[in-house]
Amino acid sequence: MVRGNLRGRSARGGVAAICGVAFLLFGYDQGVLGAVIGLDSFRKEFNDPNRYLEGVIAGIYDIGCFLGAMLAFVTADRLGRKGSVVWGTWIMVVGTILQTSATENIQMILSRTITGIGNGMNTVNVPIWQSESFKSHNRGAMLIIQSALIALGHPLSTFMGLASRQAEPSSFGWRWPIAFQGVFMLLILLGLPFLPESPRWLVHKGRIDEATDVFAILSGNTIDDPQTLLERDEIVASVEEEKKLGEATWGEVFTEGPNRNISRVLLGAGPYMMNQWSGINSLAYFLPITFERNLNMTTELSLIIAGVLGVQYFFVSWLPYFFIEKVGRRKMLMGSAAACSFCMIMIAIMRKVNTVPSQWVFVAFTFIFFDVFSLGILPVSWMYASEIMPLRTRNKGVALGVGSHWLSNFVVVFVTPDAIDNLKHWLYVIWAVLNASFVPITWLWYPETARRSLEDMDEIFRHERFGLTKTRSPGNRTKEGGDGVIRRDAEEAIIFANEKGSPHS
Repeated sequence: MVRGNLRGRSARGGVAAICGVAFLLFGYDQGVLGAVIGLDSFRKEFNDPNRYLEGVIAGIYDIGCFLGAMLAFVTADRLGRKGSVVWGTWIMVVGTILQTSATENIQMILSRTITGIGNGMNTVNVPIWQSESFKSHNRGAMLIIQSALIALGHPLSTFMGLASRQAEPSSFGWRWPIAFQGVFMLLILLGLPFLPESPRWLVHKGRIDEATDVFAILSGNTIDDPQTLLERDEIVASVEEEKKLGEATWGEVFTEGPNRNISRVLLGAGPYMMNQWSGINSLAYFLPITFERNLNMTTELSLIIAGVLGVQYFFVSWLPYFFIEKVGRRKMLMGSAAACSFCMIMIAIMRKVNTVPSQWVFVAFTFIFFDVFSLGILPVSWMYASEIMPLRTRNKGVALGVGSHWLSNFVVVFVTPDAIDNLKHWLYVIWAVLNASFVPITWLWYPETARRSLEDMDEIFRHERFGLTKTRSPGNRTKEGGDGVIRRDAEEAIIFANEKGSPHS
């Protein structure tokens, strides 16, 4: 049931706003431990944890996120996209209360696991809910906004840690930044009752009248408007075609079949893993202590620089909004990965040289790394899986992708405290090599999704077998041209207009 009278732009804006708060919370959560782990009050409370225990406290959150993503496998299809976000957020509330009140290492570890479970559920369902609530020409732009809000969460947590440092040696100094994330959770829980469920999920569940109402709410039209009925009928036809094949099973996700499910799962997981294996969270989770331990900065100066970097990261991450649909996912992903590789090479060199001037060059290339990461890898990693998965297996497929993201995140975060001390500059050489590898991988195997509907991607996967992709340019859907007919691009080998059958979404 939807409360209130939000319609059209207001309804779409409401969905975007709540999704945005969820992504802001995600970014805040990633940065908050790094902002407080170096505070004297935190280290005293938890008996001055060594590098191994730092890695466990930080990384266990990602294990929780992985478990939450897997839990979304078995709950989201039953609870719905919106209902799953409600449950995920309440789980995060419980975890945050336990984190804020922690006095022992074991309580902090368990409470961060619980918080991670809730966030893992949300990182599966929020992108799906948003992508299924917006038309194809809106999806990329909206997800850029969400990516920018992830970036905003980092400096917000850092400056919160800097401000609360004034309360030292009181434990309020580290407890308040952790407790503050409850504000975001409250906003999500208060806003969700006023927003509609995913119309695609409603159709999938046979609730056609409700889906029609939602299409009308999101478009601002009446339920008998031709555009409303066209959108509904297109999705109904897709779902009916799917149901002829029966209900999706676990085995179906891991088999190829006519929909190329396993290929899409692997391709969808790739950008999530690129996100982590770029080395972003080797820096982001521990940015203040990276500056402290690599460059011998004071805690206060490290927090200030980390906060300023985060603000710049936030503003730069808005730029793809203006061109991601025109340029496409592939070019942005490859360009971003190549630039990230170069930055990591320079960071490694400066860490090896280790003079006062080289230390500030280290800082400068850290700033640039975050910027170029936000121009490609960040937005594409969070949108690509939900753009290529068929409706029958979308929840399971995206959950697998998010699961791979969180497992990779755990490994990166767990090893970083020790790696900073032991691998030294070689840590950044590893990230440089991995980033460079993403360029040929993307060029060879990843079809372009920009300006294509979720149903259009089904047609691409039906025509292209697993191997080299020929779909390298954006499609032709626009605000004015969303009639479901796709024309052939000059360089693409797939002709949609005359061969298009019933899509499998």
